[in-house]
Amino acid sequence: MGTAKSVLLAGAMTLLAYPAANAADLPPIMPVKAPAVYDYSGWYLRGDIGMTNQRVGSLHVAQYDVVTSQFDHRDNTFDSAPLFGVGVGYQLNSWLRFDVTGEYRGKSSFRGGDTYTYADGANTGSGFNNFTAEKSEWTVLANAYIDLGTWYGITPFIGAGVGASRNTIHNFKDVGYNNDNLNGTNTSSAYGADASKWSLAWAAHAGLAYQVTPGLTMELAYRYIDLGKAETGDIIGFDGSNATYNPVEFRDITSHDVKFGLRWMLAPEYSPLMRKG
Repeated sequence: MGTAKSVLLAGAMTLLAYPAANAADLPPIMPVKAPAVYDYSGWYLRGDIGMTNQRVGSLHVAQYDVVTSQFDHRDNTFDSAPLFGVGVGYQLNSWLRFDVTGEYRGKSSFRGGDTYTYADGANTGSGFNNFTAEKSEWTVLANAYIDLGTWYGITPFIGAGVGASRNTIHNFKDVGYNNDNLNGTNTSSAYGADASKWSLAWAAHAGLAYQVTPGLTMELAYRYIDLGKAETGDIIGFDGSNATYNPVEFRDITSHDVKFGLRWMLAPEYSPLMRKG
């Protein structure tokens, strides 16, 4: 009986030792490292198309400065218009980039007017004007953007820009009605020559980006832009009359733009950002 127990004990020890002996012959297990996470940078080109949704804060009619007058502007509105832009930029790292853009903002039709009362010596009166015109711009902005991380391939971003805008008023026309105590009731029409004015511009951006390929990114963006001022040429009556230099100034021109854009990375440079494991 004791012999049988000894044999069983010896067999069990042999079985326990066999895996350990074979394991000692295997190569050591190497630790698995996580893949490196890379930052990237480089120059890129961009192109944008979109639509503008413009507003004007107020109009200033220079002619009204020569008489004591009170007037109220009414229904000063612009139609939407297309915009087309190009630019060049630099991606500093995975979250910060800069670019310089230039764009043409197409002709936007304007409709507006005012009602007024005035006193000029012995002459007093009242009336209204109906204005029509078109406006376009060439705008240059230097912009900075912050990319806010990527979720399911979508990267939200915010940004700001500052620059200048060359605002042009085209085909300004004023059709008016006036009633005063010297001349009675009369109607008139006047025209303003096309004129351009450079003005300070600034913008705030927000949008979503999607990287289609390592070198191509699509953007859908909103932009609020302040374009400053614009001014007509001298307003001249239909009969050629022109007592004073009297342009009409468009003040506080702003726009809510919606844009679709593409960015092409020219030669991205990659560098390890971190490695875990």
